[in-house]
Amino acid sequence: MSNNKQILLAKRPEGTPDKDTFKIVETEIKKPGDGEILIRTIYVSVDPYMRGRMVDAPSYVPPYQLDDVLGGGAIGEVVESKSQRFAQGDIVIGSYGWQSYYKAKEDEVRKIDKDIAPISTHLGILGMPGLTAYFGLLDIGKPKEGETVVISGAAGAVGSVVGQIAKIKGARVIGIAGTDEKNQYLKEELHFDEAINYKTTSNLQEDIAKACPNGVDVYFDNVGGEISDAVHANLNKYARISICGAISSYNLEGEDIGPRIQTTLIKKSVLMQGFTLGDFADRFAEGSQALAQWLQEDKLKYEETIKEGFDNIPEAFLDLFKGNNIGKLLVKV
Repeated sequence: MSNNKQILLAKRPEGTPDKDTFKIVETEIKKPGDGEILIRTIYVSVDPYMRGRMVDAPSYVPPYQLDDVLGGGAIGEVVESKSQRFAQGDIVIGSYGWQSYYKAKEDEVRKIDKDIAPISTHLGILGMPGLTAYFGLLDIGKPKEGETVVISGAAGAVGSVVGQIAKIKGARVIGIAGTDEKNQYLKEELHFDEAINYKTTSNLQEDIAKACPNGVDVYFDNVGGEISDAVHANLNKYARISICGAISSYNLEGEDIGPRIQTTLIKKSVLMQGFTLGDFADRFAEGSQALAQWLQEDKLKYEETIKEGFDNIPEAFLDLFKGNNIGKLLVKV
């Protein structure tokens, strides 16, 4: 058994993080005590919200501390157990982050069923991104049959699931993404009704209007910025906006300033609500059951972009802000 590799936050980034933001160290693997297990990591997750935790500011989760391991979703195999809850060979999921081994207390992780779907899906469509899509769309967006749903960041881990759930609910679905390849995937594989490349359009607001001849009833916002400004101009009366992310502003060094939306919200009686997945923590079982059932019924599809190698985790994280992934971005350690 080799040493434990860990990735630490070396400095707080100003603007876009770079490789100097992170530091890879090796430490001794700790042996488990009573009620503990030793986990060998198989997959780690990289997610946009992690950028916010690199800033020393109050938020819905505590900021990362300098020279500490970057916490986040991880899946691993139990290689040694001194817990009655877990046996050697069990596959578990937790939030212990970017490290190749982890000594966990038995209540820090949970066992996952590797027979339902590939284990990686528990960090994607059956995990945090899938649940985020489920609750953000159905509880806030509340799409009705025949309504029009627009999704920014539509080819990402969350957006791709949002669109498919909207289709299950009988909505017309329009995705906004940054490459023709992604938009082809949205239309041909996920059966979105239309897809718009925001990087090549000459007038995004007009293209949204053409794709949404009856206006926009639900907007699932993963991006913010100018893309959202263009969607807002096409909202119907009583539209609902679910604010999941604002990745366009995560690396800005100054204030994110744009058109004011208050007048639109008033004139069109629009509901706009931000959320985090933790808001629905008491209903995770409901969401997980629904997503698993749709997956087994072939009503949901998923794509994963998987990078190989522990040392490539920082590069994979930076790829999130370059749009280099389709579906969930993972690193196989």
